[in-house]
Amino acid sequence: MTPSRRPPRRRATPWLAAALLCALFALGVWASDRVTYQGERTVFTVQCRDGAWDGLRCSGRMVAGERHRFRASRSRQEVLYWVVGSSAPSGKFGDCRVKSRGNWSCNVLAGSPPTIAHEMNDDRPANYVPGLDLPYRAVAKWKWALLDAGIHVFGAADFGS
Repeated sequence: MTPSRRPPRRRATPWLAAALLCALFALGVWASDRVTYQGERTVFTVQCRDGAWDGLRCSGRMVAGERHRFRASRSRQEVLYWVVGSSAPSGKFGDCRVKSRGNWSCNVLAGSPPTIAHEMNDDRPANYVPGLDLPYRAVAKWKWALLDAGIHVFGAADFGS
């Protein structure tokens, strides 16, 4: 008598589905830029190559620009800032009111290295002051990553000065 042959069980399918869901969740968290190191907030800027800005719309080809990073400290009521990968000097705002990494306001001292913001509200630079803040246009992290990879499908920035 031969033992009956059963079809193999599909045990891998639930595990693969769970792994895929975890990977999609991790990708979503990364793309949202909600989880950061030490209270940092990065503003992903874009440039308009072979064209000009008309508000937030680029008449040429929009390309990835600099990444401006801000590290806000509630305990010290200060904000450190720098451009990622740049040899330009970093700066520090010492006279600040810091509520969180994305909600702070600072008084700028003369001679401070220039940056795109001296204030953030809801994770975005706020209250742009010409001559005090550098002009900029910016996009979400996932859009910047696509532009940086050479995928130029966007023609407008999400926000800017």
